[in-house]
Amino acid sequence: MKIDSVILHRLRMELVSPFVTSYGAYTDRETIIVQVIDSDGHVGWGECVAFATPWYTEETVQGAWHMLQQFIIPPLLQQEIKHPRELTQLWSGIKRNAMAKAAVDMAVWDAYAKRQNKPLYQLIGGTRHEIKVGVAIGLQPTIDHYYELIDQYLEQGYERIKVKIKPGQDLSLVAALRERYPQLPLMADANSAYTLEQTEELMQLDPYNLMMIEQPLAADDIIDHAQLQQHLQTPICLDESILHAEDVRKAIQLGSCKVVNVKLGRVGGWNEALRIHQLCRDHDVPLWCGGMLETGIGRAHNMALATLPGFTIPGDISASSRYWQRDIITPEVTVDQGSVRLPDQPGIGFEVDEQYAESLSLDKLVMR
Repeated sequence: MKIDSVILHRLRMELVSPFVTSYGAYTDRETIIVQVIDSDGHVGWGECVAFATPWYTEETVQGAWHMLQQFIIPPLLQQEIKHPRELTQLWSGIKRNAMAKAAVDMAVWDAYAKRQNKPLYQLIGGTRHEIKVGVAIGLQPTIDHYYELIDQYLEQGYERIKVKIKPGQDLSLVAALRERYPQLPLMADANSAYTLEQTEELMQLDPYNLMMIEQPLAADDIIDHAQLQQHLQTPICLDESILHAEDVRKAIQLGSCKVVNVKLGRVGGWNEALRIHQLCRDHDVPLWCGGMLETGIGRAHNMALATLPGFTIPGDISASSRYWQRDIITPEVTVDQGSVRLPDQPGIGFEVDEQYAESLSLDKLVMR
């Protein structure tokens, strides 16, 4: 497999409504779309999920653009590969920069699946063509806003709701939601807003039967999470702390979590995600697929990931309309009775509306 050219598209898309976390509010999404074209004309698509500012990890859109152009894409254009698994070794001399690597990794896997004339989810070992999905809700100004959104999403069939929490917007929020929705599969995402000093505060969430609390402590921590989990009945899910399979191995060994969130961009793409999947299956640790406000391209890859047998919890794989007035893929992702169905076409199974994507373009770079 020889990659003849790589095209980088830097886009900005307006969100349907602001998305608010403990770090701040976001009204638009700047992103990088990667398009690879092999010597036989197969086109693969990937997405860099870094944000414009380094609030989630140290990576940013601007930094990823530089890394892609200067370090990640050149070696790919210089040699043939037999399988996308070889990308790990190809980039072994480049430390971190997982989101930039993942964008190209995704695109190459998509092109490779098209060469094999197989849907990507089948190629990576997915066992179902339909997956249950959940939805994430950012911080809202009033409890009535939460009720309105949750009622809307439940009517649309979503199987699980995730809410963002932070000190001062946690216990009262969860208590109110549980009173109104006693049987709702509900989880809370803290985005590292707490410290061990707030253990007793977090313990007060235990009576509300949450599916999990996601990343309560520091983004680079595994040890303190293990201490916190000893005091909590609620399972801890690690997100930002998991950058590769070695982090999962250590977290399992220490007892730092009972659930793992996998995001392709955060862990560097398909190769590492598949290793994490196998490791968690070997230790009976449930997995779910997190979201990063992706366009339909990233969402299509997430859908394929969630078909793997270890992904037993509905992921943050909502409909395109959850975030965008118009997505850049056709057809758009839709949710039917709490599920999304994967296309049977080769690769990610969706077409990219290149003309519409061009209309959103901030920059474009063609590399050969």
